Amino acid sequence: MKNIIVTGCNGQLGIAINKLLSQDPEYHLVNTDVAEPGFVKVDKLLDITKVEDVLDFAREVKPYAIINCAAYTAVDAAQTHLDLNYKINAIGPRNLAIAATDQKAKLVHISTDYVFPGDSEKPLTEFDVTGPKSVYGITKLAGENFVKDFADRYFIIRTAWLYGEGKNFVKTMLKLSETHDRLTVVDDQFGSPTSTIELAKAINYLLPTDNYGLFHGTCEGSTMWADFAAEIMKKAGKSTEIVPVSTEEYYKNNSASAPRPHYSILDNYMFRLTTDHMYADWHDALDVYMKTFGYAK
Repeated sequence: MKNIIVTGCNGQLGIAINKLLSQDPEYHLVNTDVAEPGFVKVDKLLDITKVEDVLDFAREVKPYAIINCAAYTAVDAAQTHLDLNYKINAIGPRNLAIAATDQKAKLVHISTDYVFPGDSEKPLTEFDVTGPKSVYGITKLAGENFVKDFADRYFIIRTAWLYGEGKNFVKTMLKLSETHDRLTVVDDQFGSPTSTIELAKAINYLLPTDNYGLFHGTCEGSTMWADFAAEIMKKAGKSTEIVPVSTEEYYKNNSASAPRPHYSILDNYMFRLTTDHMYADWHDALDVYMKTFGYAK
């Protein structure tokens, strides 16, 4: 049986990874997080920012792979918590990469569309130039670079507009719809809503292979936040009206918000070039998610 360390096991993706990979008798998941309890039983409280703790734990577990789902993802708060962001989003991946190399293990590291400036007019491939504009994006790119520097066998997967179990846009919209007849949502930011179910499938696909490198991983198709919200309401049978608003108007009332990418559409180019794996269309993935968790009407 192959041991797989999962960091951030009670985050959205960590939960999806557990649900999928725990079905495979070949894998034994060793779950870590910084706190308990949660949906997933935590086997070890692990602070990935401490390299000796990470190395000691990896040497004890002797993992076949490490899947890093841990991250500081509070994009707005990140603007004023620089040191903590670098520790979790950059130093943490560095430490996991060092441990993976020490144990000759594979490393799966999850990154983000925020490594790009967000001003593109075409879907972004893995070969396009990065240029993050927010603290979150800057620290996530630093994490990618550390993984490349210190890991021998790695899969870096950039994703975007992720939703699953836990706090996310879908659940926020549904909760707000219970107390609001109208919701204002930006209509000039573009991306591909991506279910953790689909991302977990992609990780499961790559894991046993030697197809290492940098990948983009989002559901197929694209939309804007306002239309995404409208689709959520439609599938949930809600009558809440979605009122489109520009990003400029939104920032007038939310001046402390970190810069959001105007354009976050990622092209899963490396998946197409090197595999036969296909992500579901975002409409279909949302439909599965809504039915799975009882939100659909």
